[in-house]
Parts: sequence; C-alpha cells; structure tokens
Amino acid sequence: MICAIRKWKLSDAGDLAAALSNKKIQDNLRDGLPYPYTEQDGADFIAAMLAADENDTFAFAVTVEDRAIGSIGAFRQQNIHRQTAEMGYYIAEAYWGRGIMTEAVRQTCAYVFAQSDIMRIYAEPFAYNTASCRVLEKAGFQYEGTLQNNAVKNGKVLDMKMYALLK
Repeated sequence: MICAIRKWKLSDAGDLAAALSNKKIQDNLRDGLPYPYTEQDGADFIAAMLAADENDTFAFAVTVEDRAIGSIGAFRQQNIHRQTAEMGYYIAEAYWGRGIMTEAVRQTCAYVFAQSDIMRIYAEPFAYNTASCRVLEKAGFQYEGTLQNNAVKNGKVLDMKMYALLK
C-alpha cells in the first residue's frame, strides 16, 4: 500500500475526526485533544495548520489514494534549538502494521531537510509504544535514551524514548 503526504484540505476534517475518535490512538498522543473528536475539531486543526508559518510548522495529511488516514508533523523548536524539530504522527487503526507510517516519516523527514535549515528531527514516543518506536527505527532514527518518569498520561507516570534523525 503506497502512501503520500500532502498539505491538509478542509475536506479532510471528516476523515480526521473518524481516525481520532479512537481511544487506542488518543492513548498514545499528548493530552489536549477532545474525545470524541468531531469534524469541527478537525476543521479547526486543519485551519490552524494551513495558517501556520511554513518555515516552522511542517504539517501533512498521510494519505492513501488521496484520502486522509492520518497526520504527521514536524515542529520547529525555539531559541538554541531553532534548527531542531519535534515530530509527531498517528494513523487510523485500520492502517496499522502495514509500513505506511514508516514511509510517511521518511517522506516528511526528506521534505523538512530539503526545504528548511532543520538539521535534527526528534520524536518522543511513550516507552510502551513499541510500534511507534519500530516506525522510527525503520525510518532510520537512532535511539538516544529513555527519559524516565517523563510524562503523566491517563493518571500513569510514563517513560518516553528519545529518537532522532540528523540531516
């Protein structure tokens, strides 16, 4: 199954809402997303991504046959980390385990490195999320260490793993 990344379209809001109204996905993301996630929530997110500074926010729909099945983004950090970006991503559960996210990570990193002065992209998956860790490893990211007691999610204190890819 071939995937592509592309800029968001407001018409993707329904697909975005369908993917994010899944507790299994939200349990692996940072807090702050509404649950259930509505089409209006999706439209608001898409509008914000389209309005963001394209040199700081690299946000894409992950698509199969031009249908949005997930989201990926790399977000420029500040101050002394201004040439570093943090990556985040997810795809709809029906598409898990098919190599799609690994390909989307590769495409996004290639784009960010080619179109900006970013020299390091990192991601911090929860340590228990072995599938996300594997995505990063298959995309060429290096494991840099475990950040112990680094997050509180659903009332649990969690470790996170640090992965990075250099230009």
